[in-house]
Amino acid sequence: MSTRAILPVKLSLTQGDFYTLWAPTWKEKGSEWQAFLGDEESVLAFTSPEDMLAYLETTPRHDLSDHPKWSAFSAQGEDRVLPSAKQEYDIIGAPNFLAGRPSHENVSALSRVFQISRSLADVAAAEQAQIFFASHSVLNNVSRGSDHYSGDNGLDEWSSVGHVVLQNWASVVESLDGAVRVVETSSLDANAVAAASAAILAASDKRAAAAAQDEQREAARAAAADPYDASTWARAGIDPVKVTIQGKTVYTLRTYLGTSPVFLGKYGEIFTFPTPKHLSRWIIENDDHDLAGVSTWQDLMNEANAGELKVEVHPDNAYSFNGIAEDIAKSVDAVDTKQMGKAYELLADAADWAGDDSLNSILLANPRMQDYLAYMLGSTEAAGYVPSAPFTDKAQAWKDMEDQLIKRFSKF
Repeated sequence: MSTRAILPVKLSLTQGDFYTLWAPTWKEKGSEWQAFLGDEESVLAFTSPEDMLAYLETTPRHDLSDHPKWSAFSAQGEDRVLPSAKQEYDIIGAPNFLAGRPSHENVSALSRVFQISRSLADVAAAEQAQIFFASHSVLNNVSRGSDHYSGDNGLDEWSSVGHVVLQNWASVVESLDGAVRVVETSSLDANAVAAASAAILAASDKRAAAAAQDEQREAARAAAADPYDASTWARAGIDPVKVTIQGKTVYTLRTYLGTSPVFLGKYGEIFTFPTPKHLSRWIIENDDHDLAGVSTWQDLMNEANAGELKVEVHPDNAYSFNGIAEDIAKSVDAVDTKQMGKAYELLADAADWAGDDSLNSILLANPRMQDYLAYMLGSTEAAGYVPSAPFTDKAQAWKDMEDQLIKRFSKF
């Protein structure tokens, strides 16, 4: 689980900008939870990050102190209370995002506002805000991104969202205003506030200096570095996979536990999606699959809930089956053995994960296909075998293996 499980956030409400901590959905003992920094009575908001840090330093018990990652969060530097730009939510200004076209910036900003507003309403039992989100299903599509609103129908739906928000948002904001209790600076220990201000300033300066050094180091090795290695996917050891086969492309996820592959799926069915966005939306809302049991899966979910997870496929995890069967039928020299080797890797991984003999059954029924693959892929098992025309049986066996893989896909 990542320390990003707890986020500092800035909320723009009727009376101004306020700061608090937000713990998006997490799982504990089989139940889902979400929370904000608060006490037994209400969600707490502060007029500055310094005030919030002073409160945290002088108040050991609060609604987040039992969070499974609270110790990791509190062990970070004093600047842990400073929200990034993506953690600033202009709740009162939501109608402004709808005044313009459904650009990526407007739709993503509105989606983030809806996400935290819904969470705040549920945690604090803000009834009018809860009713608003429960009563208007058209709001749910905002999380699909700007592509959902392309074309005439999309613009009409965007206008419908605007109509719903303009009619109801004032009552939603009023409900959320009442969901938080502002902790005034005067109610805090003055020495603690002064110490927090000095500590945040020092930590910010230190972070800025470290960031400048890191930027210089990164610039020096940027040419040789693979950006994917620094991604959340690489850190989690779970990779997006792109499969292009029989003229279509699907996306899924895969990891390895030791040498054993594990796919996004269950009972031998690989869950596949037509676009990365479909995949990213699905994993946020579903957890009944084999990858949910991988220790680093929650790291991905924390990033996804914070709106920071982007599905990106490394070239090593892109598999193209297009043209292989046709090239096999032509000649040995026509086949791209690198492409074939990668494709066969995926076929073998899928069969291994599913734990069935489907791939072996095809090869046992076509013993010459085993020899052919061994020869083409440079295996010592070729044992002197040299392929010779015609290759129609080899091409058909390859198509059969492709069909077997496609049968494992949930959507194709």
